[in-house]
Amino acid sequence: MADIFLYGTLCHRPLLACVLGLREADLDARFQIAPAYLPDHRCYDGAPDGSYPMICAQKGVEAAGLSVQGLSPQDIARLDFYELGFGYELRGAMVETGREEAGARIDTPAQVYFPIQPLDAQAPMSHDRTWSFEVWRKDHAALAMTAAQEAMGYFGQITPQELAQKFPMIRTRAAARLLARQSAPSAVRSATQSSEVIPHGARTDHAGFFLHQTHRLQLPLFGGGHSAVLEREIFVAGDAAILLPYDPLRDRVLLVEQFRMGPFGRGDPKPFQLEPVAGRIDGGETPEEAARREAVEEAGLTLRTMEKISAHYPSPGCSTEFFHLFLGLCDLPDLTQGQGGLASEHEDIRTHVLSFEAAMGLVSSGEANNGPLILMLLWLAAARPRLRNLG
Repeated sequence: MADIFLYGTLCHRPLLACVLGLREADLDARFQIAPAYLPDHRCYDGAPDGSYPMICAQKGVEAAGLSVQGLSPQDIARLDFYELGFGYELRGAMVETGREEAGARIDTPAQVYFPIQPLDAQAPMSHDRTWSFEVWRKDHAALAMTAAQEAMGYFGQITPQELAQKFPMIRTRAAARLLARQSAPSAVRSATQSSEVIPHGARTDHAGFFLHQTHRLQLPLFGGGHSAVLEREIFVAGDAAILLPYDPLRDRVLLVEQFRMGPFGRGDPKPFQLEPVAGRIDGGETPEEAARREAVEEAGLTLRTMEKISAHYPSPGCSTEFFHLFLGLCDLPDLTQGQGGLASEHEDIRTHVLSFEAAMGLVSSGEANNGPLILMLLWLAAARPRLRNLG
C-alpha cells in the first residue's frame, strides 16, 4: 500500500487519532508522519463558514498536508468509513515529501481522497477562498472532534454512505454537547460535577434521527459515597432554538401550526400543535443564528432584534433536549394565516397572526398546550409594557 496523503481537517492530529481509534500520543509510535505537498492542487472552502475543505486541480500552487506511512488495512478501513460517504474516492497521485529546511523534497507515490466529481479549476467557483487550517482549528476543530467521536462509534455497524446521511444530526448533537459546557450557576443546587458519576458502560439501543441510549452508572449521593449500579435510559437530541415573533407596534404575535408526533403517539385525537417558531441548532450555528434562520424558513420573517427569554431542559428526567427561548421583534403581516416550512424537510406549516389578547386567550382556554408557548406568552405579558414603548 502506498503512503496516504491527508489534507484538510485530518491534518489535525487529535482528529486523525480519533478516526483511527488511537490516542494522539500513539500516532508517531505507529506511523511515519511527515509534511507533504500535492503539487498543482489547492484546498478551498467547501462551505461558506470554512468548516471543511475541498480540493481542486490548479496549476502553480500546492496543497499542504501529511504523508502517513504504515497504515494497516484496518486503519485504511477506518479512514474510508470517515471519508467515502461524502463523495470522495481514494486515487493515486505523486506528492512531495520532506521539510524545506532539510533540503530538496522527494517525489513519492501516494493515495489521496479526491472528490468523485472533480471541480474544473477554470470554472467559476461557488467558494473561491483558500481554506485555512488555522482558522478551522480555531473555529471548528472542537465541533469536528466531538462529532467524530460519535461518528466513529458506528464503524463496522453502518456503511460510509449511511454515516453521511446521519452526519447532520451527529453534528447537531455534537454542537449541543459543546453548548452544554456553558452550565448554569449552582448557587442553590449542588455543584457536584458529572465527573463524579462512576460509569459502568453504555449502549446505543437506537440510532436514527434521535438516539436512545441505556447507561449503567453509580450516582454520587448527597450524604456521601455512591449509589448501587443503576440502569438509566435517555433520549438523546440536539438543542433547539425557539422564537416567539412579536410586533410591538401592532401588539400581535405569530404562531405556527403543524402535526406533532408527541401528541399523536400519546393518543391525542387532535395532534396538531400551536407553537412558536422552532428548529434544531445545526452544527456550527449559535442559538441566535438558528432562531433567525428558522424565522425565515418557517414564517418568512426578518427580525429586527431578539431578546433572550430562557435556556432550559424541558424534560431532564429522560431527555438531553435543551431549549433556547427568544422573543423576536419584527413587523408582522396583516395576513391572519399563511404557509411556511421547507419542502426539503417535509415541513407542512400553517402560520397564524393573532393579537396579544387572542394569544393569551389560548392559554386560558387550554388550546395552547405547548410548554414553550405558554412560558413565552407569560414572559411577554410581563415584558409587554416595556416592549411597546420601544415600538
